[in-house]
Amino acid sequence: MATDLPARLNVAELFLGHPARVHPARLAILGEPCPFTYAELAALAARVAGALASSGCRSGDRVLLVLPDSAEFIAAFFGATTIGAVAVPVNSNAQPADYAYYLADSGARCAIVHADVLGHVLEMSSAGVLETLVVVGSAPAGKGSPAPIAWDDWLASAQPITGPVDTAATDTAFFLYTSGSGGTPKAAVHRHCDMLVTNTCYAQGILGLTPEDRTFSVSKLFFAYGMGNGMYFPLGAGASTILYPGRPRPEPVAEIVARYRPTAFFAVPTFYAALLAECSRGLAFDFSSVRLAVSAGEPLPAEIFERFRARFGIEILDGIGSTEMLHIFLSPRPGRARPGSCGFEVPGYSARILDESGEPVPRGSIGNLVVRGESAFAGYWNKPELTAQIKRGEWVFTGDKFVQDEDGYFHYCGRADDMMKVRGLWVAPAEVENALLAHPAVAEAAVISRSFDGLIRPVAYVVLRQGQGSEDLPSTLREFLHDRLASHKIPAQFHFVPALPKTPTGKIQRFKLRQP
Repeated sequence: MATDLPARLNVAELFLGHPARVHPARLAILGEPCPFTYAELAALAARVAGALASSGCRSGDRVLLVLPDSAEFIAAFFGATTIGAVAVPVNSNAQPADYAYYLADSGARCAIVHADVLGHVLEMSSAGVLETLVVVGSAPAGKGSPAPIAWDDWLASAQPITGPVDTAATDTAFFLYTSGSGGTPKAAVHRHCDMLVTNTCYAQGILGLTPEDRTFSVSKLFFAYGMGNGMYFPLGAGASTILYPGRPRPEPVAEIVARYRPTAFFAVPTFYAALLAECSRGLAFDFSSVRLAVSAGEPLPAEIFERFRARFGIEILDGIGSTEMLHIFLSPRPGRARPGSCGFEVPGYSARILDESGEPVPRGSIGNLVVRGESAFAGYWNKPELTAQIKRGEWVFTGDKFVQDEDGYFHYCGRADDMMKVRGLWVAPAEVENALLAHPAVAEAAVISRSFDGLIRPVAYVVLRQGQGSEDLPSTLREFLHDRLASHKIPAQFHFVPALPKTPTGKIQRFKLRQP
């Protein structure tokens, strides 16, 4: 067992109520836009809990959160769990149709949204059973059904609830929607104990976060990875988080890092690549305060790892996690990271690589990754058949292809549905993409399979660096790859595109590239 799990547990008490009593004056949030002490943040969450209760929200009800990274997000999340309700944070930059889906699928009776997305939510509010709509930001304008209520007015009339309801550790605490890299999002149901497990096993067991740390996550709080990095990991350590509600572009992130001096920096491979590109064009980025740099969300190309280490003298801990497991379950140990590898099993987790018949493959062979750990999701909301496909007993089938080398390091090879057999041999898209990224003209790359007269061959979609032309590049790239890859792995075609389709969390949506 990963941790000594208590029978009764409420995450609002674990990550906010108790810390606020122990060190009330310590800063929980450094910025943006303003600091919050632990006592102030806990008081705000208690008032949200009271307002939810006075609005008729009860234990088990879903509360949709459409908010940027902010004190309001954290207070709304823990305010919901305080009364035993289910927090459902979703992408705050989605489209109206997405909000219609979230409302209808979750059955949320209450939604707390930012003023910037109010129109989208109102447009689609008839898709569910919404009864209460609270707006953070400017006062709501116009009418709707339900009529929007201003956040400040909603809180002003409520009595704070300072003590959480008595919930079992296995009671549902929150939903997290998958990012949809393979299609329609699904709500992974997580329990109160799941945050305790990931905090104990990864944040403490691998990262060793302390009260002196300052965390900054480029990934947003609505994403499982970002929620740990930017919310409950720092709160669990008595540390401080740096929140940034804007879009994560290198220039403003550089300003945030210079101003607040984080010690633990979390991002996705796409951001690390963009950061290095901007630095090559003159962007000044000061990483001198950072002791830990972490990547997840999608495997980090070895080329990016090497370039980042050469420029900043910091290794990136490239971890693999999932919405279903809540956070990272494979990770390098600090000081032992290798380019192109995601290290070993996080303490408390077990991973296996299986063949198509479910038997373990020998080391050095590609197979299907399955993982076991106490933070595993309870299931997909209202999708029992899909749950049974993915969660089989204690094991979660990730849908990823992996190989484990002779030293025990795990290496990502691609999604199971992205892998291809060419001339009877497996080809991992990640290997081809990483080889392409080593070429100075290539900024990003995605490789898929395509049939040519019935024969499967790799095809590459390439985003070029600024100022690079594509006229002679196909032959140049083929020659470049011949020195790095076996001939059957070299793409039959190269398509040069301005951008690759991605989820809001930075994952490449290869299924869109396969569409005719």
